[in-house]
Amino acid sequence: MRISGLWVLLIFAAFAISVMLLLLYLTRLGALVHTSIRDRPRRRLFIASLSFFVTFVGVRLIVAAAVYHIGPFGWVEFHGRHIHHLVWGIILLLAVGYAWLAEIGSGSTPTSIFLGRLLAILYGVGAALTLDEFALWLNLANVYWSPEGRESIDAVVVFGAALAAGAWGAPFFRSLRKRK
Repeated sequence: MRISGLWVLLIFAAFAISVMLLLLYLTRLGALVHTSIRDRPRRRLFIASLSFFVTFVGVRLIVAAAVYHIGPFGWVEFHGRHIHHLVWGIILLLAVGYAWLAEIGSGSTPTSIFLGRLLAILYGVGAALTLDEFALWLNLANVYWSPEGRESIDAVVVFGAALAAGAWGAPFFRSLRKRK
């Protein structure tokens, strides 16, 4: 029995987001992240970078399973049309951008902190879904597994490095600025 790709994507996203939120709230790891990364924007960058890389790896595995007919995985289709996962990424990025413009998750209440972390996770997920198919929107062709598909990997590495540098490199950049 093949499962609709939409259900696979929704189940994967819900599972990954739930696990990340549980780790942030119910484990010593979450407390460690909170105490060792004191700056809230850097903490959001850290969370976004983790969700970005986890989503990228997960989506690559799901797509490979669908391509090679491993397990119950299938494509997301609507009226016979394949819906690429970059569409879901763009929708997520638009929703997160709107929420941040509306300053959702920017307060200091527990609910606001939770929403801020959730939005950081969703941002990483949306960015990974979109950039995983960067070569598709660059070439306007489905080049996912072709040599041109390498452009997606390059985009993921560059953006992931920027997220990681923002999360982990901020103290370094601040110390450089203070020395001037």
